[in-house]
Amino acid sequence: MAEFMDGMKRTHMCGVLREADAGKEVTVCGWAQRQRDLGRLIFIDLRDRTGIVQLAFDDATDRGVFQKAFSVRAEYVLAARGTLRERSSKNPDLPTGGVEIAVTELRILSKSETPPFAVEENSAVQKETRLRYRFLDLRRPDMQRILAARHRLTKIAHDYFDENGFLEIETPDLTKSTPEGARDYLVPSRVFPGKFFALPQSPQLYKQLLMISGFDRYMQIARCFRDEDLRADRQPEFTQIDFEMSFVTQEDVMAVGEGFIRRAYKELCGIDVPVPLPRMKWREAMDRFGSDKPDLRFGMELNDLSAVLKDTRFRVFSGALAAGGSVRGINCKGKAEALSRKEIDRLGAWIRTYGAKGLAWTRLAPAGESSSYEKFLSPEETAAVRAALGAEPGDVLFLVADGENKVVCDSLGALRCRLARTFGLIDKSRPRLLWVTDFPMFEFSKEENRWVAMHHPFTMPNPEDLGRLESDPGSVRSIAYDMVINGYEAGGGSIRIHDSELQHRMLKALGIPEEKAQERFGFLLEALKFGAPPHGGMAWGLERLMMVLLGVDDMRDVIAFPKVASSAELLSGAPDTVDPEQLETLGIGLRPKARPGV
Repeated sequence: MAEFMDGMKRTHMCGVLREADAGKEVTVCGWAQRQRDLGRLIFIDLRDRTGIVQLAFDDATDRGVFQKAFSVRAEYVLAARGTLRERSSKNPDLPTGGVEIAVTELRILSKSETPPFAVEENSAVQKETRLRYRFLDLRRPDMQRILAARHRLTKIAHDYFDENGFLEIETPDLTKSTPEGARDYLVPSRVFPGKFFALPQSPQLYKQLLMISGFDRYMQIARCFRDEDLRADRQPEFTQIDFEMSFVTQEDVMAVGEGFIRRAYKELCGIDVPVPLPRMKWREAMDRFGSDKPDLRFGMELNDLSAVLKDTRFRVFSGALAAGGSVRGINCKGKAEALSRKEIDRLGAWIRTYGAKGLAWTRLAPAGESSSYEKFLSPEETAAVRAALGAEPGDVLFLVADGENKVVCDSLGALRCRLARTFGLIDKSRPRLLWVTDFPMFEFSKEENRWVAMHHPFTMPNPEDLGRLESDPGSVRSIAYDMVINGYEAGGGSIRIHDSELQHRMLKALGIPEEKAQERFGFLLEALKFGAPPHGGMAWGLERLMMVLLGVDDMRDVIAFPKVASSAELLSGAPDTVDPEQLETLGIGLRPKARPGV
């Protein structure tokens, strides 16, 4: 039968006890990491979120207490009282390794079944099992350190923005659906049958309204929801460190952002980040790295080969150039022996997922050169391509040609990162941060057959480009900026449109009719008529920022209770069916699933 805490009060956390505390009577509580029975001696490693301390039971221990210690198994919940003493055999690998507690009283507060995996540092267990038993997984010291660091990051954010004059103001979690971007999570209204709230994708419109209301410095640790396909760095619900400022330029916002990230790195990682951060325009990032979130920790930059191949008769290349596209390449230095023909073919199949029609290659192996395309080029063209890519014996050259530059950049940019990870080319000794600026205002969606906003419809276009807003939207730049860290878009923002007329023009350029614009955004359009200050801001995805700060590969490891790729939560079984009575109350009926062939 379980015992209780009556008459016992915890005096210390397990991980804080040191030799300077020797001689004190202490009471600790936690979980049994392991029990070691040495006959006349029993040792129990007791764990809480601060660390582990050894409990000792010997000939001087009360026999009843000794027998109780003998019965303890892994993950039993214990309370122990005794005298702290120096250990005769010290453990230099443990912060508390110089002391142990000579236990005089032991209580078994709760017993445990044998856990499905060992609750220990870096436990080798399948991710699905960890998530199904997340309450056990979170007991592991590495997971507890991560979530403690997450807490510290939010405290840093609160302190930093408070010291800089920002007010934390909460915005609603039940909002109006404004579908322009990712899909909304909808919440049915019982009071208004047939009508729905939406969970916020971001606080964007409300924080703009706060600027119009005169709260010229706002911040919030905001929960956000997006019904979209998941990746390692994306979840359906996530948290933003969000801020907005009035009467500012892009430079002002970026300076505040740099101040926060510098402080976060210093206090969490002990790293001094030099500011101002380097800057790179979007066009340069795409041309050099094939990505608007370039990883600067390694080279292997893209090279545009279009000029040296402008007269080629090789149809794959000439056709791409004639269609207005490009031919670009990268050089994987010194990896000809490490990349077999089979592995190159595998890369060729993989790169098609980025829209590329194929992967051209040249392998300059010491045992003999081989290529998928050089036989179709003139000797002069082959030499020019090799020279442009800085080819040397032992290198592997990869080329992609397509009528759409985006396909070329996306596919080679992804290949560059894959090769760097495969061959350990990434310098992890220090973080590499930069601002990417001058994004296009629009990108064309083939699925919707219209221009869509690259960031969101409330981003300010570059004033120099306003004359082309209707006539040539693809050439319009935005006053938007992303903070990129180690190849991740850690945060981003923009200067917002504060003029009602311009906001109407923007929505029209996006193909949103006036009636639809009023239906979706009428409350903002109305507010803009009543004196809106110039304003801008940005937000960091807290989970993604934690990933880069701590060097974690999977976003799920920085979230207490994450979702899997299907957006389900394995621990609770959500989402799940609900009682028909609940649906009836909401005026919702479910359509029966059609039978095959019906």
